[in-house]
Amino acid sequence: MRPRGWPAALAVAALLAGAAWWAAAGSGPARDGSPADGPGATLEGVVVRVVDGDTLTLRVGPVSHRVRLAQIDAPERAQPWSRRARRALDEIAAGRRARVEVVDIDDYGRLVGEVFVDGVHVNREMVRRGHAWAYTRYARSTAILEDQDEAREAGRGLWSLPPSERQPPWEWRHGGAPRAAPPAPAACGPKRFCREMESCAEARRYLACGLSTIDGDGDGTPCETLCRE
Repeated sequence: MRPRGWPAALAVAALLAGAAWWAAAGSGPARDGSPADGPGATLEGVVVRVVDGDTLTLRVGPVSHRVRLAQIDAPERAQPWSRRARRALDEIAAGRRARVEVVDIDDYGRLVGEVFVDGVHVNREMVRRGHAWAYTRYARSTAILEDQDEAREAGRGLWSLPPSERQPPWEWRHGGAPRAAPPAPAACGPKRFCREMESCAEARRYLACGLSTIDGDGDGTPCETLCRE
């Protein structure tokens, strides 16, 4: 014979069990966009897919996260070097354990992050090997711009293509015509790269003189890590 008040006791027990379940669920892997995987978070998992030269899928336990590599922009699928860029990222990261330091969430809900595999900073490595551009609009340090200068000078990767085929992806996405890199204006002086500029004022003087290559995104602001307000 059940004691009087048994149904009430069961109800209380069920509520307590439910609360414990939700607490445990909250401590598990977070879905995309939750505070646990937003800006400032660090995720560790396995790269289970490479989408293109600047996007991959990271599996953390049972949860998959689409990750856009910060500070870089790889050729779009219809552009020259797109397949090689994807293959390069696949060789560096696919099937390996990776650490992602999340810096943002983009308009498509993807995590934007700095990716590290076996001690290699993958974002910078893609630029250093010439498989992606430094996305000057979103560059967070001068280091990745110097990596791009190095790749360009060495003619590595996409920098081995004819100038007419080296259209930055952000221009291509907006339907801009390919821009050939103009010859360095002789009247400007000996400097040619942002890493050589000592100040924003100097960079602006070179841009005004005609050295358009130091304004990679064409927004009128040269060497944005120097001139960022």
